[in-house]
Amino acid sequence: MTTSNQLRARVLHHLDVIYEDVDITISIDALADSLMQLMRLDDQWPDPTPYQNHWSEADTALITYGDSLLQDGEIPLNTLHHFLQKYCEKAISNIHILPFFPFSSDDGFSVINFTQVNDSLGDWPEVQSIAVDYTLMADLVINHCSSRSQWFENFKAGRDPGRNYFFTTSPTSDLKDVVRPRTSDLLREVQTADGTQWVWCTFSPDQVDLNFTEPAVLAEFVGIIRHYLDNGVRWFRLDAVAFLWKIPGTSCLNLPQTHEVVRLLRTLIEYAQNDAVIITETNIPNRENLSYFGNANEAHCVYNFSLPPLLVNTLITGSCRYLKQWMMSMPPAQHGTTYFNFIASHDGIGLRPAEGLLEESELDNFINTMQNFGGRISWRAIDGGRNKPYEINIALFDALQGTDKGPDRFGIERFVCAHAIMLGLEGIPAIYIHSLLGTGNDYEKLANTSHNRAINRHQWDFNALEKQLQSEHSHHHKVFHRLKKLLEIRQSQAAFHPNATQFTLHLGEAVFGYWRQSQDRRQSIFCVYNVSDQAQSLALSDLNLIATDTWHDLMTGNALDDMNQTIALSPYQSLWISNI
Repeated sequence: MTTSNQLRARVLHHLDVIYEDVDITISIDALADSLMQLMRLDDQWPDPTPYQNHWSEADTALITYGDSLLQDGEIPLNTLHHFLQKYCEKAISNIHILPFFPFSSDDGFSVINFTQVNDSLGDWPEVQSIAVDYTLMADLVINHCSSRSQWFENFKAGRDPGRNYFFTTSPTSDLKDVVRPRTSDLLREVQTADGTQWVWCTFSPDQVDLNFTEPAVLAEFVGIIRHYLDNGVRWFRLDAVAFLWKIPGTSCLNLPQTHEVVRLLRTLIEYAQNDAVIITETNIPNRENLSYFGNANEAHCVYNFSLPPLLVNTLITGSCRYLKQWMMSMPPAQHGTTYFNFIASHDGIGLRPAEGLLEESELDNFINTMQNFGGRISWRAIDGGRNKPYEINIALFDALQGTDKGPDRFGIERFVCAHAIMLGLEGIPAIYIHSLLGTGNDYEKLANTSHNRAINRHQWDFNALEKQLQSEHSHHHKVFHRLKKLLEIRQSQAAFHPNATQFTLHLGEAVFGYWRQSQDRRQSIFCVYNVSDQAQSLALSDLNLIATDTWHDLMTGNALDDMNQTIALSPYQSLWISNI
């Protein structure tokens, strides 16, 4: 058991590191007491079990907006809940509802009020109802808030709370090394009661960066976390957390203070709710992304941002060379940590996570192919006033409609193959709702909003969707049922535990494969995929199958009795060869 004094000492250590070089108006001791009171940590608690996995092979997350599905006369969160219960009961365990708070821009990520539910979606009872049936994941939009928030209004008026809540600096500061994810101006001029100030805006003029050198901001977010826990949230996605701490003259990315804030939140959250999980959303190069595991004391999970560009590139080129190289270099996650795997999301296919992993010519080919399939490019500013591609905005279904030679007839097979690869990998798989439904590019929404990301943020009329799901001729029906079958197969395979052993196989460039072994070493699954538009041959002798075991393909149920046979793989065919 840990007493309040022992936990307080841990919190004090975190705070000493965070505020070591900052003059703050409150003592570290008083701040520690305040944070513990906010989290209601005032007695004694069982110590969190170190290196404990709060997940299993049965876990799959669905990523969705609260209003991705709409039905006349029904609260959108209730429509979502209805869809989950009717169509996803055995396939999905976790639901990530993207920001469901009042907002002013960026489809929810410019939050006006962090403790209210957007009344166009429902209210906290609707959120709580979903949390009863599914493990609920919510965004902690921790880097910034809306310029229309009360905090920002108070900042301009010189009132509390908010007077010191936003990061300001001079336009003459040394900002040349600041890493930007956008092309908009970094600083925004604002007239306040104290005169002209320049506020820091990493993402847009409407998304004003918070000032974590002000302890009151940290305390606000600890209170917000407690509020989310009380309303059923168990998994926390720390949005854009890599940009949290700013020091002019540095990159202002991944600074030591940012990592220590994550460690502090980990300590507070795991004592308040032992099974809660922190996931960091850091759309940055692979090595930097992995740093958010810390020593199994920061994020429980990190978004596996390099997977989407590498996997899509594999399937449009027919070569797994770069994907395989990356897989072989990835460290197995320690127990208590794992990867959060995804290949599509509400944003786009990030290109920064492919830096150093794809050659420039390969990236150029990838970008050109995505543009040919209707995708758009979002840019970021780099040194010298130049811009560089930041992400590709495209629905995954359209991204995989063909190869770099153009569209073809294998779109659905290629799309299903992509998900079969992701579902077998080490880590927890997450599927974007528009991938599960086979939704394509929404050009009408793109035109209406002029925002590139809107192309992959379609809103379905629920009745129209049901007609598509019930029609066997609809590609939405075909995609949904094939992906659902894969999800249901996956859930009962011990070798697909997020922390089960994984080794990359060497089967040539057109056949990608890896071996998974359960933690008790009883089950082995050889995952093999033809990633090309041509038939390929697989000699079972190349897989080192143990001759005394009985092997079969989990997808078809077909037995594999002859260890010397050669299997013909049709374009984009997948095999999960198991001994159990």
